[in-house]
Amino acid sequence: MIAANKNNARQQMLADIRQSVRESAHYTGRQDLSEKVMNAMGKVPREAFVLPEYQHLAYQNTPLAIAAGQTISQPLIVALMTDLLDPDTDDVILEVGTGSGYQAAILAELVHSVYSVEIIEELADSAAAALGRLGYENVQVRAGDGYAGWPEHAPYDGVIVTAAAPHIPQPLLDQLKPGGKLVIPVGEERGLQELLLLQVGENGDIAQRSVLPVRFVPLTGDH
Repeated sequence: MIAANKNNARQQMLADIRQSVRESAHYTGRQDLSEKVMNAMGKVPREAFVLPEYQHLAYQNTPLAIAAGQTISQPLIVALMTDLLDPDTDDVILEVGTGSGYQAAILAELVHSVYSVEIIEELADSAAAALGRLGYENVQVRAGDGYAGWPEHAPYDGVIVTAAAPHIPQPLLDQLKPGGKLVIPVGEERGLQELLLLQVGENGDIAQRSVLPVRFVPLTGDH
């Protein structure tokens, strides 16, 4: 993409996200997303995280195929999940399911540090390389089963899961700080999936709400 076309494509992607947010407000309760999240969406070069044959589609508001039979999520979903976390600049975030690295890059624009776990080693390596090329020094990626989280760096201010789990993994809740949030799609691979927002109260109670019907690739691993 040449610079002018790329900038126009990014601006159109942001406009498409804003329109989709308004259209889904009856589910999410949100008429718009925070400007800090939208600024991050406008800054991160999505074309750096897709296969070369799909780079001309990088700023369409749609999921795209990546390596290992996986996908890079629709920009709307990336933006919404990030907004649900409501991240602060000093937050430490755990991501389960690095995929292409795009969601980690968005988070890296907004928080102090991101720890990301990817079960497919090929993807973990390629995502780490892409993030490194773009200078995201506040992201660490490792290959492993994200169902167990990354306890060495816990507790986290937020946890974001980018694949659908059949149930909410208890280890991820256990690694949240009081007040911390978990954003996760839950449901069967070919059945109903819901994007859930959970928050741990100061006394350990869990508040949960369903945000949106979604369709994600399944979370895999020993669970």
